[in-house]
Amino acid sequence: MDFNTTDEQTMLRDTVSRYLADTYSFDNRMKTVHGGAGWNPAVWKAFAEELGILGAPFSEAHGGLGGGAVENMIVMEEIGRALVIEPYLPTVVIAGGALKAAGGALADAVIPEIIAGNAIIAFAYAEPQGRYNLADLRTTAKKDGAGYVLNGHKSVVYSAPYATHLLVTVRSGGAQRDKDGVSLFLIPADTKGVTRRDYPTVDGSAASEVYFENVAVGAEHMIGGEGAALTLIEQIVDEGTAAICAEACGVTRVLHATTLDYAKQRKQFGKAIGDFQVIQHRLVDMFMEVEQSVSITLMATLKLDTPERAQAVSAAKAKVGKGAKFVGQNAVQIHGGIGISNELVVGHYFKRSTMIEGQFGSVDHHMGRYERIVIG
Repeated sequence: MDFNTTDEQTMLRDTVSRYLADTYSFDNRMKTVHGGAGWNPAVWKAFAEELGILGAPFSEAHGGLGGGAVENMIVMEEIGRALVIEPYLPTVVIAGGALKAAGGALADAVIPEIIAGNAIIAFAYAEPQGRYNLADLRTTAKKDGAGYVLNGHKSVVYSAPYATHLLVTVRSGGAQRDKDGVSLFLIPADTKGVTRRDYPTVDGSAASEVYFENVAVGAEHMIGGEGAALTLIEQIVDEGTAAICAEACGVTRVLHATTLDYAKQRKQFGKAIGDFQVIQHRLVDMFMEVEQSVSITLMATLKLDTPERAQAVSAAKAKVGKGAKFVGQNAVQIHGGIGISNELVVGHYFKRSTMIEGQFGSVDHHMGRYERIVIG
């Protein structure tokens, strides 16, 4: 696919790439991972104030750069290259996307706070029984006077340990898996009745089990109409899926480049292992997987505003998931035992590529979804 970025988009990529290359070294990242906080507020502040990238997909009316999905794709690929753990995906792509689509007073109030780096938003949508069915919800919102009362449990909520807000999917009507009766709330994370069990994830991020016990919220915290939010939720999850595909492209680019460099240096039987034909073929196969992932991610990103959105996103996620698995496993295999050691960077990229394969739907899930859309 032939796609030329604008001068502004090229500048955005160069700006993010330079900043991360200069400040987000592997050692600095590992200090953050093991520091206990789960993220680096100074990096987030730089994203907001020095780089201005938190405003990349938002309109100039809200103080943003006037971009959209392509800008998110560019930033997320650079995030993948550097294994950034700060919450661009849940805050800017997903929560920001929901607010942009819904509009209104809440969007006008929160989007400038996102751009300024003050609002950190975690997406609380997954539940233990739900798998990848966005409508399978046991977390409820019951009408209580002019407001609502939330009760339930959300699983693996990335960035929740340090979030200022939670974007929560709930059932406000209907049966557990009905498409109707799904609502969406944006609430302060410190609202009374919200509790968390925090833990690190295998790829170095931080997540929580989040519990809601008689959490009272006002109607002004609802995004979209009562019981009619599933379409919006599906849209923002597709946008998040396309963005995480872009992150995977950045991750696999580094895995391939690192493995290629290693194959040129590692010697066996008196010659570099990269001189052996079987290794050369494997490296070419890895390169092809990376390039195909980049192309199909771009296609999905360009179709996010079209009727083919769901089909394109599922095609991309299935292909990218397979590619990330192939590239990651072969990178580890070519490196040998040290490929999974904590001291070597390739093992950490492999962990992230493995986690990406399951986020927002596995390969099998998206292949099935694609089939249902195309064949019916």
